[in-house]
Amino acid sequence: MTEKIIILDFGSQVTQLIGRRLRELNVYCEIYPYNKCPGIDGSVRGVILSGSPCSVRDANAPDVDLSSVKGKIPILGICYGAQLLSYKYGGEVRGSLAREYGRAMLNVVRPGGLFDGVSPRSQVWMSHGDTISALPEGAQVLASTDDVEFAAFKFDGEDTYGVQFHPEVYHSLEGLRMLSNFALNICGCEAGWTPASFVESSLQELKEKLGDDKVILGLSGGVDSTVAAVLLNKAVGSNLTCIFVNNGLLRKNEYESVLESYKGMGLNVIGADASEDFLAALAGVTDPEQKRKVIGRLFVETFEKYAGSIENARWLGQGTIYPDVIESAGIPGIASKIKSHHNVGGLPEKMHLKIVEPLRMLFKDEVRRVGRALGIKDELVGRHPFPGPSLAIRIIGDITKEKLDVLREADDIFIRSLRAYDCSSMGFPSAADPSRMASNLYDAVWQAGVILLPIKSVGVMGDERTYKNAVALRAVVSTDAMTADWFRFPYDFLSKISEDIINKVPGVNRVVYDISSKPPSTIEWE
Repeated sequence: MTEKIIILDFGSQVTQLIGRRLRELNVYCEIYPYNKCPGIDGSVRGVILSGSPCSVRDANAPDVDLSSVKGKIPILGICYGAQLLSYKYGGEVRGSLAREYGRAMLNVVRPGGLFDGVSPRSQVWMSHGDTISALPEGAQVLASTDDVEFAAFKFDGEDTYGVQFHPEVYHSLEGLRMLSNFALNICGCEAGWTPASFVESSLQELKEKLGDDKVILGLSGGVDSTVAAVLLNKAVGSNLTCIFVNNGLLRKNEYESVLESYKGMGLNVIGADASEDFLAALAGVTDPEQKRKVIGRLFVETFEKYAGSIENARWLGQGTIYPDVIESAGIPGIASKIKSHHNVGGLPEKMHLKIVEPLRMLFKDEVRRVGRALGIKDELVGRHPFPGPSLAIRIIGDITKEKLDVLREADDIFIRSLRAYDCSSMGFPSAADPSRMASNLYDAVWQAGVILLPIKSVGVMGDERTYKNAVALRAVVSTDAMTADWFRFPYDFLSKISEDIINKVPGVNRVVYDISSKPPSTIEWE
């Protein structure tokens, strides 16, 4: 039985970060909506209550029965979770005169325990509208800030803690140490959740679950589906058939090169070239959501066509990862359901297949670590995320073969230049593995691409006046794609890439760089 920490989600936008931080400590955890708390068995070492956009003083404030755990196993309430602990057990919570948001200096008044090894003064991140004005009887203050008296507290005689700041976010400089103290010292977790242990346990489970059944998996060329394919291949071997669909919207030479890589890895893969069908169906379509629907429908039809030739298949494999599962759950009235987590919508019902999702409990960075543990080449496991609709949403407006040709050439120059630029001496952390420094700009960037803009601009090339396309470069750093910041390229790189694209891509005479962060912008333009 795998030991774990349960995180109850009250709708915070950063609940996933709590889970990610614990996983960084090699501590296994699971996230559940507060109103779907699972049974607490002997494998649960502790419970964390997340933040929330709600107020505990609201008539319909989210609540949870803690009678079976409080005083029996450790609890850590974060922000709303701390206020809920105070409010439920006799403390007072009032509305702040002003929303307390941003950096604050925490003064630790009772070191040790949750604050073992934490500096007496430490920067933390506040984000709350209410504040605790009085602690419950039998609780003692552990830390304060200039504006928040009860920034951290503990119930006497039990391992129940509350903090009104967010230790999970990067702005809380020693937050990971606090979470480590809670998970490893207070809860007593052994930190045995590693890529190697995941691979070992997953292979055993998959072999027992799938037996001699046949499995079909749709490959995209991305990290998630690639790692899922290799894991399933190790479990069932030739009983796995992978289908790699060419939608005609992939990057330059991507279909051929990725297909060759898959075959070189020993995967049983079918290449399904439906590029002409996709381009025909997208002709004249300009609305981004409509593009997605057309591409999704055709993908299902193409996949179903090729999968139909595989006799006696029982399972559909998918590269679903944990953020997809969490986002699909939603919390009614608090956090809306973002998306369905099934990557290939409609197929299971049509084809009467059962679903197998070997990565469904992993975050993106863990998928990469597992991929490396499986021996997958870094050129595949270290690939940037790429949108499901592919280049269709990087062409603003209608899609034509001519526009795709222009975009592919510009994008190819951009990506190759990122890989070729040596930044090993510049101190950029690797986007895929922040524990090491990036050796080139591709490694330093989370996601990058070129957008073909729906405008033309005046230019001068040689002695001639031109009126040609403008393209935008996009490159961001992120940890989970929920937030992202634009990457600060060296000026010489921007100068060189602009010259190369304009000189080498017919039809382009202007290059701009997008310096918008998410929020308020998004990573993709459509």
